[in-house]
This record gives sequence, C-alpha cells and structure tokens, in this order.
Amino acid sequence: MNRLSGGQAAHQPYVGLRAFRADDAYRFFGRERAAHDLAAYWQANRLTILHGPSGAGKTSLLQAGVLPLLDPETTDTLPVGRVSYGSAFPVVDGSTYPTAALPPQHNPHVFALLSAWAPRESPARLAGLTLESFLRSRPARQDPYGDPMLVLLAIDQAEELFDDFAQRHVYREWFLDQLKRALDADKNLRLLMCVRDDHLASIMPYGRRLAAHDHRRVRLDALEPDEAREAVTGPVRGSGRVYDRSAVDRLLRDLTADSPPGAPRAEPVRLQAACSMLWRSLPPGVRTITEAHVGDVAATDKQVTAYCEVMVREVAAAHLDGDTGRLLSWLARTFVTQLVTRRRVRVRENVTAGMDNTIVDALARRDILLRDAEWCELSHDRLIQPILQAAGPVDLSASGTEPDDLLGSAELALRDRDLEQAKAQARAALDRVRGDRRLEAELHTFLGNIAHQEQEYAASIDHYMSAAELFESISAFDAVGRLLVGMGWLRLAQGRPDLAVEELNIAQGRYRHDLSIKTAFAWALWHDGAPALARDTVTGVLEQDGDALDALQARGEILASMGQSEAALADLERASPLQWPSTKAAHALASARAADPQESTPAIKKEIREALEDAPDSGPVWLYSAWINLALAERDPADETARDTAREHARRALKARSPSLPRHLKNEAKALSGES
Repeated sequence: MNRLSGGQAAHQPYVGLRAFRADDAYRFFGRERAAHDLAAYWQANRLTILHGPSGAGKTSLLQAGVLPLLDPETTDTLPVGRVSYGSAFPVVDGSTYPTAALPPQHNPHVFALLSAWAPRESPARLAGLTLESFLRSRPARQDPYGDPMLVLLAIDQAEELFDDFAQRHVYREWFLDQLKRALDADKNLRLLMCVRDDHLASIMPYGRRLAAHDHRRVRLDALEPDEAREAVTGPVRGSGRVYDRSAVDRLLRDLTADSPPGAPRAEPVRLQAACSMLWRSLPPGVRTITEAHVGDVAATDKQVTAYCEVMVREVAAAHLDGDTGRLLSWLARTFVTQLVTRRRVRVRENVTAGMDNTIVDALARRDILLRDAEWCELSHDRLIQPILQAAGPVDLSASGTEPDDLLGSAELALRDRDLEQAKAQARAALDRVRGDRRLEAELHTFLGNIAHQEQEYAASIDHYMSAAELFESISAFDAVGRLLVGMGWLRLAQGRPDLAVEELNIAQGRYRHDLSIKTAFAWALWHDGAPALARDTVTGVLEQDGDALDALQARGEILASMGQSEAALADLERASPLQWPSTKAAHALASARAADPQESTPAIKKEIREALEDAPDSGPVWLYSAWINLALAERDPADETARDTAREHARRALKARSPSLPRHLKNEAKALSGES
C-alpha cells in the first residue's frame, strides 16, 4: 500500500481538499498505524465509533486507509453508506423519482443506506425493506476454511442522523431500532460509524443500546509530526521530485504553529491544501523542492482560504472573463445551506444550478467541488467559511432564467423547506421549457411530488399524468411505470380504489418484474372490497420475496382485518419494527383477538392510542380501535365503557377520509356503531 509508480499521481500527488477515495490508497500516507488499528477494532467489536474534528480525515482514513486492508477472502464488506440521500427527492436513472410511488411507510434513513448498499436495486423494493431483511436476503459467504465471514458495515457522516432540521426525530429512532435488530439477528455483523466530535455526545448514548458492552470508541486527531512528514513526502516518491529536508521542516513548522505547546500536530486538510498549492506553484524542471519554493505557502492559518481563492480565480479567468465575484456568489448560493452546512446539488445534463457544467468540471478538477454522475457538493466543510466571506452578501433569491437553472433553484429551495419558492421556480421553468420533453417531464414530476407532500392529490395526479405521457413519448418506460404506481397510491388516498385498481393493473401488466407494483395492487383490491383476492395477490409477492417489508405489512393488516389473528401476528412480527399507523393498529387488533394474547391489555391500548394519534382521520385505524375495544369488552362483560367506546370509534371510522374505510368494512362499522 501507499507506493507511487508515477503517471497521473506524478502530475498531482495530493488530493487537495476533497477526501481520499479507495482508489487513492497509493498516495495516502501517514496513517498506516491508525488504519491497521481501526481495521482491527472494526472486525473485533460489534460497534466501533470513529470520531474526530472536522478536517481530521475520518472519511479518508476509512476509504483509503482501512478498506484496502480488508481481505475479500475473509471479510464481506458492503459499500460505505450514509443516512441521507442528499436530495429533497431521490433520483433514479437520472430522473426524479415520484415520491408517491414509494411505500408510504418507508424510512428515509434506511432508504438512503440501502441505496448505497444496493445502488442497482429498485428503489420501491428498497423502500419496502428493513435493514435486517435486506442483510438476511444476501447470500451467506464463507472464508477458505468454511467459516462464516464477518459482514462489515460502515456509515460515514453519521451526524446526519441528528440533523433534526432535515429529518424528523421519529425516523432516527426507527432507524436506530432497525440497526439494533440487524445486529441482534446476526452475530457476524460489525458496524462502524463515523461522526464529528460536535455530535459525539448525541450518538454515544446509543452505543450500549446497539451493542451492549461490545462497542469501542476511537478518536482520530490531527497528524503527529512523523505522520505529517510522511503525508508530505510519501506521495511524491517516484514522481521524479524530492523534498529537501529543510523544505519539509518549514512546511511542518508553519502547519503546526498554532498547536498547543509541546504537542505539535498538523491538520490533514490544511496539509493537503498547502502541499497542493506548493505543487501547483513549482516551475517546470524542478527536481528538488527547497525551502525557498515553500515560501509562505504554509505560513499562516489560511491555507484552505488561499487554496480556495487561487482555484476559484483560475476558473473564473478561464471561463467567466475573470468574474471571480460571480463565481463565488454562485458557490455560496448553491452549495451552502441556511444552516451553514454543505448542500448536495443535482448535476444536470448541461447546466447545474444555473452554471455551465464545464465550470462545474473545472472546479471539480481543482478539488473545490466533489462530483459524480448525479451529484456535486463542496469538497470539504472547511470551504464554507472562506466562500461565504469572499462572496460577501448573497441574494438567495437570485437565479438564472433558463428552465434548467430554475429547476435547480427550485430543488435548492425545497431542500431549505421553502415550498412556495420551490413551486414558483418550477412553474416558471415549466412556462419557459420548449422542446425538451425529458426536462418538461422532470418538472411535472417535481411539481407532482410537492403536491403529494402537501396532500393535494388531484394536482399531484395531473402532474404525474403529464409526466408519464412525456416520458412515454421518449420511450422512458421505467419512468412511466413508476408514475403509474404513484398515481395508484394517490387514487387510494383520494378514496378512489376503483381507479387505483385500473391504473395499477395496467402498471403490473407492463412491469411484471416489479413486485412493489403487485403489493400496491393488492392494497387497491383490499380498499376496493376484495380482501381475499388482495390477500392472495400479496401472498404471491411473498412467495417470490419473503423479506419484502411492504408485502409483509400489507398481508398482516389484511389478515387482521379478516379476523385471522395468529397468521396476521406472524407477518407483522416479522415486519417489525412497526411504525406505520395502520399496521401498528392491525398488530394491536390481532393481539387483542388472539386466542393466546402475546401482549397485555395496557400494551395493546398503548399501541392503538399511538396509532390514533398518528392517523387521526384514518377509517381503518378507527375501526380497528372499535374492534379492539369490543374484544376487551368481551373479555370483561362488565366493562360497558369499552362497548360505548367501540360504538363511538365505529362512528368515527365511517366519517374518516384519510383514508376512508374500504367498501367491505363499511357495513361492519355501521353494524357496530348502531347505525342502520
């Protein structure tokens, strides 16, 4: 590991401000001991928490230091994941995903992590899985001796779990509960979580909850002198250049000037910025790098700021007639959130957030931006303040006027939870789009998603329908299928299961391989008054994929509503933890009706009370509550209060509209309520 052979690395041996990737291992120096220690801790402990300040190099250590040490013959390592998918809406095959097509009970943290682990899997299927069910569905692997392999999981930037502005508290607790269940279910799982020091106190209380006493905390600090020296000199070996000792001494002296007395340390991000600046400034033909070459490149605590200024100035000179102010303003407005954190931005075909992609690529080559095929962001948190300071006051409402620019601005507004601004920008883009059917379809999907969030179901359906027609005209049939599923779910939300059955039947006829469509179809059948057919349909799904969370929850609720309590409990227990109100209510109902109740009466009452609080206008939940009270009254014939409550809840079930009762349950609710 960590030996150069020239070539591209000789051109630029330092990574600048971005984190090291796994393919940068050959130029990752100075952390050999830390990498070996962390690899050992990860494999030895059920949970390892790596923490350190921003800029310490946690991501780099994991990607370029630890992962290359892991033997694929003895360890089964999943791709490093995150708990935020970085966008207001997920993206699949370059297109915005219709959010109404995802199972309504999915967890966004789970969805993001599974999307990293299985990037080619159907999002609808991933949204219907728990962490435990996904891991259980993977083929078990054995080492050369026939023993089960350790399964290594890593979550980078785990502090995103505690960003309450981005996700609700309930999703975090649900996600962590799923992590615990996955760890409890497989003794060979080993979990590594990377977190900034400022969020360590938030995550530490969960250590014992996730892994009892089998967890370890590891701190990553700035580079010690010997590590820093190796990080400076190691990458240039084989490049045809060498450092004079005095040059390295000068670099390290300047980089550690503000360290506490007696404990000199160099911050990796500052070291990379200084070395990148130095390397770029060397005249052609230099073979020995001297103290004179170093000059003032590392003389102050402004290496990152200086690096940013030089790189932005270069790009502005090459592409914007030297308009550095415009470029800085765009960087601040586009890649910094209102909470002064990094924002991930969707990369579009030609223009990204109002800027030509040639400029985006130029910034990425200089390590100011980090981008892949679909997303880009600032390469490091430490760039935020220099950009904000250099940009000066930024008008967040300023944007380009081209449709692509306006859609980018709409996405940024939505990430900041400004729905009205997002809609205004997207509608302005729709007014201006001409001839680009894919972009027009994207805009309709985007507006349909916002309408779905606002529970404006008719508007959402109209936008999805327009998007489907446009996608079909350019033969983007997978996108059409996803939109049809979304419309089916929306029809159910509208209380039109008959239309949902029609649309989902068309969708499953076109996309027979997509089991999530069959599950949605089963729900439509149930709401349309065909519970037996719905049960059989979802059973067919589970025969093909027994771990499909959405299918287990669907069949469990359908069976509970049919009075098949033991079978319902079997499905719902497998689908735990239950978070969706109707499935929690169905579990409470099945428990209350079971011949040998597994739950106590207080536990059943608590579960149905929580479901009613979460879904105060759900017809099925109110009816399940009525049935639960009736079952409790039958256990205690003297409990007239329970019977009165059952009648009242049956009446409320008949009045509820989100969703309304399925047709076949309305007569039962009327009979229980005492209405004719």
